[in-house]
Amino acid sequence: MTLVSWFIVQILYRKPVIGMDHKRLVVLAISGSLRKQSSNSRLLSVIEGMAPSHVEFRHYDGLANLPHFSPDLDGDESERNKAVEEWREQLRAADAVMICTPEYARGVPGSLKNALDWIVSSGEFMDMPTAAISASPHPDGG
Repeated sequence: MTLVSWFIVQILYRKPVIGMDHKRLVVLAISGSLRKQSSNSRLLSVIEGMAPSHVEFRHYDGLANLPHFSPDLDGDESERNKAVEEWREQLRAADAVMICTPEYARGVPGSLKNALDWIVSSGEFMDMPTAAISASPHPDGG
């Protein structure tokens, strides 16, 4: 079973399709790299090409637009940042998330960590089927 097949099975297990009609499944694809020619972004595109026709990949490209996380900026709705609201809305609209990220200093890049910090208190990631993969051209990375 390919990674894509396994992931689709996991989505269906958590969010079953009722009846015989195939529901269009939306996967939010997130590259942890901000590089324009990122191998992680390219890998997400390859995986998208392997997905069944009823699976729609939406690529999130707003990591660089998110402000540094601060609980002080996450309170009053009138003061919420537009980029943060768009990030949360894209997560709410997805059935699953696939993250492909480089390893950076034995962890994930700060921009990806920052994005995840913005959704800790709001709950969009709760019970969300998620795949996290890493790609690196270096033997020690990934």
